[in-house]
Amino acid sequence: MNEIPRGTLQEQTFYEQVGGEQTFRRLVHRFYEGVAGDPELRAMYPEEDLGPAEERFTLFLMQYWGGPRTYSDHRGHPRLRMRHAPFVVNQAAHDAWLGHMRVAVDELGLSEEHRKQLWDYLTYAAASMVNTPG
Repeated sequence: MNEIPRGTLQEQTFYEQVGGEQTFRRLVHRFYEGVAGDPELRAMYPEEDLGPAEERFTLFLMQYWGGPRTYSDHRGHPRLRMRHAPFVVNQAAHDAWLGHMRVAVDELGLSEEHRKQLWDYLTYAAASMVNTPG
């Protein structure tokens, strides 16, 4: 019987398939470049330095997609809706967030399959964070 060698595409996580930590760091860094210049989204970050938020988001996405569990080891369960509850997340914020994320995703140069899988998750996550109608 032929065994599939370990590490083949079928056994790799999405995280591994798209290039691991480097890919997620590029994604989130580019996203936060957009956030830094967006008055509406920037207001959601009380820290003057976006670096800590960038690191948290990077670790969260890496873990979500099959990478190291560093996020949970340091911060516990993600509880995304709870962590975003103090902020007004309306449709405008949703759209701005996705706009900056669209640029970041497109610049990664992922395969169409990976791009679609990532984008589908991001659009779902963005919609689930909306907590203020109108």
